[in-house]
Amino acid sequence: QVQLVESGGGSVQAGGSLRLSCVHSGSTYRPYMAWFRQAPGKEREGVASISTRSGNTIYAESVNGRFIISQDNAKNALYLQMDSLKPDDTAVYYCAAGVQLIAGPTLLRDRYNFWGQGTQVTVSS
Repeated sequence: QVQLVESGGGSVQAGGSLRLSCVHSGSTYRPYMAWFRQAPGKEREGVASISTRSGNTIYAESVNGRFIISQDNAKNALYLQMDSLKPDDTAVYYCAAGVQLIAGPTLLRDRYNFWGQGTQVTVSS
């Protein structure tokens, strides 16, 4: 069992920044975690993922160089620093945890077992 609680969403102008936080809890080991997003009329897509043990990260091409995923394992916290935001970044952002023992992080949606409630990010131009 894993619970995830997100915060940090909001409204910003293009070029601005936001930092999303996800506090997670539970007794099940979580070898990798990720941030996903879903915009109106679109499928949920992976944004960034991190290995909780090694810290290795991967990013979607659309956010590479602008977003940074990080973690504080002592606090069971996951973060997403979002810079140079664009209107196309507008979406509901979800924190997710995977419990399967696979190598490295992943942006594949079906590899994640637990999800947060989502937090809205709106970027205006």
